[in-house]
Amino acid sequence: MQDWLRLILSSTVFAALMVVTALFMHNASAGKIWNWSYTGSNVVASGTFITSETIDSLGFYQISSIAGHRNGDLITGLHPAGNAIPGNELYALDNLIRIGTQGQITAYGFGFFTASGNYANAFFADSLATPGYMEVFTTSLNYSELPITFTATPVSEPEIKVEPPPAESENMDNSVKKSFFDPLWDILYLLVGGRR
Repeated sequence: MQDWLRLILSSTVFAALMVVTALFMHNASAGKIWNWSYTGSNVVASGTFITSETIDSLGFYQISSIAGHRNGDLITGLHPAGNAIPGNELYALDNLIRIGTQGQITAYGFGFFTASGNYANAFFADSLATPGYMEVFTTSLNYSELPITFTATPVSEPEIKVEPPPAESENMDNSVKKSFFDPLWDILYLLVGGRR
């Protein structure tokens, strides 16, 4: 009976580990993570972006998702590139960002919608006498356009590099499997009442 249970658990654990590994590997290469924020008169917004890993010819990354809050209102999604937010129909978004201080976002900017049904479009107004960041905010009843201070920074991702000592390099496959799976097997044996 214990052998049968061990076989089921080992197959289940192995399958679960493979699924988790596949999901981790997929998500690990999903994109670049950024922290962003902006403030203005009666406006505070902040959160995270996920962008493409690569830049375009002008040095911009494509924003693919957004999370955060604007004045405590949950940001529930990124407005699609090529479309304008409702109430600001003449200005289609491009959802682009780059590393830098001025002009991190374009004159088209990025847009999002909130849980309460409002929309915001942050952009870089390079056509003003003094270029700067602006936010257009629309609700079902109101429109506002205010200057903001905008910052966005890519999150540093640590690079993990594991190299075996030179003497153990030929036995790496077996030692890695053993050292990785040993704690899992110990837990499984305890669960089925066995001893190792």
